[in-house]
Amino acid sequence: MKKVAFICVHNSCRSQIAEALGKLLAPDVFESYSAGTETKPRINQDAVRLMKQEYGVDMEASQYSKLLSEIPRVDVVITMGCNVQCPFLPCSHREDWGLEDPTGKSDEAFLDVIREIERKVLVLKDKLSGQNS
Repeated sequence: MKKVAFICVHNSCRSQIAEALGKLLAPDVFESYSAGTETKPRINQDAVRLMKQEYGVDMEASQYSKLLSEIPRVDVVITMGCNVQCPFLPCSHREDWGLEDPTGKSDEAFLDVIREIERKVLVLKDKLSGQNS
């Protein structure tokens, strides 16, 4: 089974959402991890609240902000759109999803990003499902 890392600088919002949605929507196709080059003391609380509200997923129950060195070697790296130098991890496939950071914005802005991550996770699931033989 492929291992996918969702990477951002702080590993507190978009990458955490992607990890949670990967675990929810594609556990049969790939293992989901998230990490960053820096960490925050906790996952973005708006992301936690909205993921619980929209999907019934409590990210704080199974996830925490972690560094790149804390995750296993992965096959696929997805960067969230860092707006700075994105972290580098060796992999066989890399994509940048170019997502705006919704931190400090309205719930609607957060939900737009969450829905876009969901869409992209499902596309990635389709893309990788043929490679998991």
